[in-house]
Amino acid sequence: MAAYDFNFLLATDSYKITHYKQYPPDINKVYSYFECRRRKGDRFKEVVFFGLQYLLKKYISGQVVTEEKIQQAKLIYQLHFKQSVFDEEGWRRILEKHDGRLPIRIKAIPEGKIIPRGNVLFTVENTDPEFYWLTNYIETMLVQMWYPITVATISWEFKSMAKFATCEAWILEYKLHDSVHRSAALGGAAHLVNFCSTDTVAGLLMAQQYYSCSMAGFSIPAAEHSTIISWGRNREKEAFEYLLEQFPSGPISIVSDSYDIFKACKHIWGDKLKERVMERKEGSTVVIRPDSGDPQETVIEVLRILEESFGSSLNSVGYKLLPSCIRIIQGDGIDIHSIEEILKKLKDEGWSAENLVFGCGSALLQKINRDTLNCAFKCSYVETKGKGMDVYKQPVTDPSKGSKRGRLSLSRNSLGFIETVERGNGKPEEDMLVTVFENGTIVHEYSLEEVRKNARLWEEDLAQLQHNKDALNGDALHDECIMNGVH
Repeated sequence: MAAYDFNFLLATDSYKITHYKQYPPDINKVYSYFECRRRKGDRFKEVVFFGLQYLLKKYISGQVVTEEKIQQAKLIYQLHFKQSVFDEEGWRRILEKHDGRLPIRIKAIPEGKIIPRGNVLFTVENTDPEFYWLTNYIETMLVQMWYPITVATISWEFKSMAKFATCEAWILEYKLHDSVHRSAALGGAAHLVNFCSTDTVAGLLMAQQYYSCSMAGFSIPAAEHSTIISWGRNREKEAFEYLLEQFPSGPISIVSDSYDIFKACKHIWGDKLKERVMERKEGSTVVIRPDSGDPQETVIEVLRILEESFGSSLNSVGYKLLPSCIRIIQGDGIDIHSIEEILKKLKDEGWSAENLVFGCGSALLQKINRDTLNCAFKCSYVETKGKGMDVYKQPVTDPSKGSKRGRLSLSRNSLGFIETVERGNGKPEEDMLVTVFENGTIVHEYSLEEVRKNARLWEEDLAQLQHNKDALNGDALHDECIMNGVH
């Protein structure tokens, strides 16, 4: 086996290989769950569930245990621990008894579903009593779900800023453009749950391979500083003009702050090249990119300058809109906070968000970690000699880290709020958790189209909650909304 081949036996925290010796004697089942814990003051009240199907398909489904992989793991762990603690026979039993397929069952909420923080997102349990230790051995792999969930959630939060929307709702799907070099595939695909624009090719390929989407996102030709400054400072106008000639149809993005963004907008775009821009075919928009300065102030000033030259009109919701031949893309300094401030500034100044596209790379796909949404994988139920017991943790030093108890299900209460039902008290017919993996086989799949549809259903959920508000008085409804992460 080549050294770079993936070996599931090595895809765990090394201390976990000793856990088969630590559980109580005669234990036969371990049941655990994954959630994004809710804490006071959380910025993100809901989470978007995405990425499990990718992890299952790529790393966990099919035959993952072979004699060759057992021997590789045995050697590495022998050197790592300097003693024999690897359960060689246990893994060989999985190979012999289950043809190297994992005797595990995973139930999860539908991908793309948006639910309040603090609820169960998926559960894991062993299906063969002999391999009780496997449930939490797989934790290291499954807890990587923190990344696509966090990216999809932040991306959705951008989109949910529709409370500042000054354009028609459908336009929002093209308003955030991601671009990144690392963590590209999974993060890029997570972004595409909410948006249809991207420069992350790896994300497109992942959506194609793992979520049955032939083309998940779209882009346009775009300049960077090297292609502009290579013409020299005195030939900036010629550089812009050349790009218009090279791409006579379709939109193009042209970075225009290499020297002076305001002079470029006023004297080049708004004067010397104005007719060239306005004569372009319908849909061949010139998208001007500022890339420095204070984002709020720069965007407003660029809009003002362009309005002087190109004019503006009011859109269907009463906000100013430049002619369709010209737009702006702001990518510098964009994160969840600055985008909110910019959208608010646009609204206050009477401008439609349709004038602007946002670009976001590292703030969306890299400046995050597992604690951004407090992701946790915890055991909540075990069986010993077939007798079940609800288990939990409750640290006195941090009550927020207390865990759930027993078998879990996810359902709506009488008011329509989503809640986790603990201690096996849920009704199976009402459970929103779906079995997606069992004994090495993926038993339920989602296309990206279905994932996107599930994400859009959140608006219907909010409408239903609004409809149910008469069932509670104002204060009680407010308290219930706080508990369920609805804001």
